[in-house]
Amino acid sequence: MRDPRITPFSGRMAHIRLQGQIDAPTFTEGQMQRLAAPLSDLLRSPDGPRDRQLLRGARVCVIDRQGAFAYVQAEADGYCGWLHSTALGADHTPTHRVHAPATHLYSAPDLKSPERAALSLNAQVEVIGTSGQFLQTHDGLWVPQQHVTPITSRGADPISVAETLIGTPYLWGGNSRAGLDCSALVQLALQVCGRPCPGDSDLQEAALGPALPAGRPRQRGDLLFWRGHVAWVSAPDMILHANAHTMSVAYEPLEQAVTRIAPESPVTAHIRLR
Repeated sequence: MRDPRITPFSGRMAHIRLQGQIDAPTFTEGQMQRLAAPLSDLLRSPDGPRDRQLLRGARVCVIDRQGAFAYVQAEADGYCGWLHSTALGADHTPTHRVHAPATHLYSAPDLKSPERAALSLNAQVEVIGTSGQFLQTHDGLWVPQQHVTPITSRGADPISVAETLIGTPYLWGGNSRAGLDCSALVQLALQVCGRPCPGDSDLQEAALGPALPAGRPRQRGDLLFWRGHVAWVSAPDMILHANAHTMSVAYEPLEQAVTRIAPESPVTAHIRLR
């Protein structure tokens, strides 16, 4: 059975690459668009529960439309779902991405001007001009140049990226500085460093590397998986994770976490990134 999270089939229409593989009423090549909203929920069904979120500039293939909603597949990780059509814009070419934990878009190149939107780490913008310490985006808003970097630049250490998000509130299915969950903390940190990463912890466990033998010492940058949870190893005796225990991104002593989570799940995998 195909995983619906990463299978571009709305139930009515499927992407053409699935032709001959699934039984769908209609197939389509889809239409490429970019997220124009600062942040958008990716829903399981039109007006249904949130599974993940997409950030401004994310490229998606629109496969189906139903009323006010569009069914899309995200280019970066293949995740599928429904979002409000009003969140979408043209398929422009971003030039910069946000490298600060968060920033604002301003109405003018002036720090005292009204802010129009908040952007999260790894949101993307197309810069068309400059004024002082501000860069103008293609929709006429302004972002502080200190908070963005060329789209081709990459972070060097995903743990260091994840550490910039300490204190971010926990949010189930969240993918931004406003709120994120365990798998988003892993995905964001790896994407900033130019590494592809699936959206959910079970997909990450299957994709990011082979499990190490039991008893292998943990080191900074490793990942530990439980059923439905993932954490960065930030030091041999410490993890960093977005967790419902503190409702935030926080450090936790490794053995304390293992003991605390044990009634729900043992550690299922210890992975060292390829």
